[in-house]
Amino acid sequence: MKTLGHWLASPWRRSAAAVIAGALPVLAYPSPSLWWCAYVALVPWILLLRTAPTGKRAAYDGWCGGFGFMLAMHHWLLPFLHVFTFVLAALLGALWALWGWLVHRLLADVPSRRRTATALLVLPSGWLAVELVRSWQGLGGPWGMLGSSQWQAEPALRLASVGGVWLLSFLVVAVNLAVAVLIAVRQARVPAVAGLVATAAATSAAWTLSPRPAVDGQVRIAVVQPGVVGGPDSGDRRFAREEQLTRRLAGQEVNLIVWGESSVGFDLGDRPDLARRLADLSRATGADILVNVDARRSDKPGIYKSSVLVGPDGLTGERYDKMRLVPFGEYIPARSLLGWATSVGKAAGEDRRRGSQPVVMNVGDDLRVGPMVCFETAFPDMTRHLTREGVDVLIGQSSTSTFQQSWAPEQHASLAALRAAETGRPMVHGTLTGVSAVYGPSGQRVGSWLGTDASAAQIYEIPLAHGTTPYVRLGDWTVHAAMLILAAWAAGEGVRTLRLRRSAPEPRVPPVRTAHGSPARPGR
Repeated sequence: MKTLGHWLASPWRRSAAAVIAGALPVLAYPSPSLWWCAYVALVPWILLLRTAPTGKRAAYDGWCGGFGFMLAMHHWLLPFLHVFTFVLAALLGALWALWGWLVHRLLADVPSRRRTATALLVLPSGWLAVELVRSWQGLGGPWGMLGSSQWQAEPALRLASVGGVWLLSFLVVAVNLAVAVLIAVRQARVPAVAGLVATAAATSAAWTLSPRPAVDGQVRIAVVQPGVVGGPDSGDRRFAREEQLTRRLAGQEVNLIVWGESSVGFDLGDRPDLARRLADLSRATGADILVNVDARRSDKPGIYKSSVLVGPDGLTGERYDKMRLVPFGEYIPARSLLGWATSVGKAAGEDRRRGSQPVVMNVGDDLRVGPMVCFETAFPDMTRHLTREGVDVLIGQSSTSTFQQSWAPEQHASLAALRAAETGRPMVHGTLTGVSAVYGPSGQRVGSWLGTDASAAQIYEIPLAHGTTPYVRLGDWTVHAAMLILAAWAAGEGVRTLRLRRSAPEPRVPPVRTAHGSPARPGR
């Protein structure tokens, strides 16, 4: 330990260690998918923060760790944004500076049992505050929230139905803190063990008491994934490939056919020939087709990404325009200041336009679906809102073709499991180039994934459920509770500081001497 402490005495080495420690949790996400390591992946970072020589240094180590986490989580953006990826990681990583300071404040030296118990509540709440801020769409949205690493753990999915992905993040951080205390602070092991027991008890209670979605029906939905189609006339050739795959579904009694994001590269008002071909496909298959149009609109100015429903008689009039756009990918925030990003990467040359509201579509047979586009599936509030509006199936249309050989497609597909578990509604994640996936109302996988090497049409037998989960009813109560915990702790620290100042003895002031004489006999 002394050797390690001496090695970390160098500021540069300490910073490098913080970056590496911050990046470790990424192993819990796809593609590695080592979900279990999330419960110990923060421990090296926490131990580094608590042993920082000062609170200021701990804040800097928090920033470095946040940079490592953000860079590792979004490393697949490097071919897209180049050096700007590092800039974004540094800006977002700064959000963990205060968390680093909090870890040092509560766990430095030999914390008392009371201080340790406080840390097990305050520090996970501080982590949620960071996730809340970075979940703002303008900062990139809630991609890579710590709780989303648990998408394939059934007990975690059950917890998500109670408190959403927020509750999972809170508990994962709490477990990491308890493990770090067990390793480093022998005197505070009792509250650490108590924290682990409380987490296990909460998980068991949720497993036992939270209502399971009652399956009350089934629907057959097909996903059409054409695969990568490049070249100057890729729009027409992609449409032809999707058309070919869709015709194979004729006679198979599907209720809905889903095409991926940007599956149609032309406005259907400008291309009535494509609209007619889609209507022919709908008649041939006996199902409505949900396509996604990425084009300049003919009825209003600007480029939109829109989910458009086509039936046997043509366009049904059901349309959803994407509301939450990808920063730099679909628009440049503060373009007058950051427009230079287009010169160093493949950032958006022209801003897409936003839709104004979510849409619930009726696709026949009393089936109601709620479409979302691309990274909108990362936002739990969107799926919760659609569920309250009465959808039977959640649908995400995506395309990660730019990032085919990276972890991005699998990371994106895994998010649908969380959204399904939170809402008690099945979710279809249909993509242009993979990974396409479907999850049932408990977040369980339905059928097999369509990987990035697949060009196929696949039918999924999807169970339906219509119960209401606690998360849909109560919303982000975990976040509200975390903010109250932080506010209560901050108020308590303020009162404590004020009392210490008032109880401190006043400094003794020596008697004033004059230039001549003593204080007892002035002038002498």
